[in-house]
Amino acid sequence: MPDIDLIHEDAHLLVLNKPAGLLCVPGRGEDKQDCLSARAMRRWPDALVVHRLDMATSGLVLMARGAAMQRALGDAFAERRVHKRYEAIVDGALPVEDEWSVIDAPLMADWPNRPLQKVDPAGKPSLTRWRALSSASASNARAEATHLLLEPLTGRSHQLRVHLLSIGHPILGDALYGSADVRARAPRLLLHASELGFVHPVTQQALCLQSPPGFDFSSLTARP
Repeated sequence: MPDIDLIHEDAHLLVLNKPAGLLCVPGRGEDKQDCLSARAMRRWPDALVVHRLDMATSGLVLMARGAAMQRALGDAFAERRVHKRYEAIVDGALPVEDEWSVIDAPLMADWPNRPLQKVDPAGKPSLTRWRALSSASASNARAEATHLLLEPLTGRSHQLRVHLLSIGHPILGDALYGSADVRARAPRLLLHASELGFVHPVTQQALCLQSPPGFDFSSLTARP
């Protein structure tokens, strides 16, 4: 079993770096029992899930040690007192600017196509901030890509993936929402939870944990 990538450990909570392709919690079926929470509980029997990342997404996951801490951290997420930042590489060129832009698009389940989500006026309010860090130009415009910082201000399922698709810039390697050529341009979903910031419920210390993504523009496979 691969070692757990431990970012932070204390008597009350853990921050782990989840690899892409690993579930956060067990799924249905014997072949889906290996997951981040199961691995954590073998090492820390009191470890409990607070939030999740999609299986295809890598990056920082916060876990509580004990039910009381799970409630406290869960409340912090619910009250938007946890700062979350992601990095992604998306299809197409976006302007590199210092200012943040906002995607305001309500989301709901696409019931005939579950587990997919979709933008719908009847959906739940959903907000994402984004800013372009760099853009890789190419002589073929169809091979352009942009490295983004992302901050979800709400926590809807697949929010970042659907929001970026909605503005015409799907995340490269997205097997759920990307077209065949978008999927083919990366060996995995190029989405990584790179930063978590919050006030420790017990020590009252401000924590900011970071994890650089394991991908960059060299991860791309240019389209023909």
